[in-house]
Amino acid sequence: MVGGAARQAFDGQTLDPGWQPWTTGGGTVTMVDGALRLTLPEASAKVYADAQIGDSRTMGRFPWQPPLRLSVRARASGPAAMLYGTAGFGFWNDPFAPGRRGLPRLPRALWFFFSGAESRMALALDQPSSGWKAATFDPVRPLFFGLLLLALPGFLLMRLPALYRALWPLGQRALGVAEAALPGEWLAEPHEYVIDWFPHRVRFAVDARVVLDTDRSPRGPLGFIAWIDNQYAIVTPQGRFGWGLVGGGGQWLELQSFSIGVIPAEE
Repeated sequence: MVGGAARQAFDGQTLDPGWQPWTTGGGTVTMVDGALRLTLPEASAKVYADAQIGDSRTMGRFPWQPPLRLSVRARASGPAAMLYGTAGFGFWNDPFAPGRRGLPRLPRALWFFFSGAESRMALALDQPSSGWKAATFDPVRPLFFGLLLLALPGFLLMRLPALYRALWPLGQRALGVAEAALPGEWLAEPHEYVIDWFPHRVRFAVDARVVLDTDRSPRGPLGFIAWIDNQYAIVTPQGRFGWGLVGGGGQWLELQSFSIGVIPAEE
């Protein structure tokens, strides 16, 4: 059941009705050999292509709050060097949902996230700007809004390497960013990915090994999402921003099992 606890073994049976597949640009969501496969058969740089599954796009609400544990066994069609666009799984607030009404909202997320070589999202000091990573993002905090008035001069200052290294940790904390790069080869292999989400802490683990433990815990409520698409983004502390689409051949992200459950207290 989506909203209190959820578990899905993709054994060819019907999905829990709370899960909402969504596709565009030729993307598909299918059961293959006991797994749920999100596939882009191919993609054009002129058309957005996406295959995803989640629990909030059409519900208009986000069902998940900490403390909880997300566990996903997953793999992709190849290592990071052979993939394009973005892909991943975890929790976010779906700020770009079609047909959404009301004021814009800033994105919040905690997830395992892949971005291809075309992307340059340099939000964490000393971390790569693309590839496979564990990551958090939540700028909805007083420090972020307090620094907004300094954004333009800040972008200019960040272009000086010494000032960037000295000042960007403050900007990174304002954005609620924490990241840890993961080996790109892991994407091509089945691994068990776990996110323990507490109100004031998030712990990411792969095959029971902690890869990121941070106090930058996004606020809830959030929704679950797993996806693969053909977009890229450029966001840098130096004020570079951009977005686009990438063309490429077939690729997929496969979920072999999935569960979300409440955990009683922070360990």
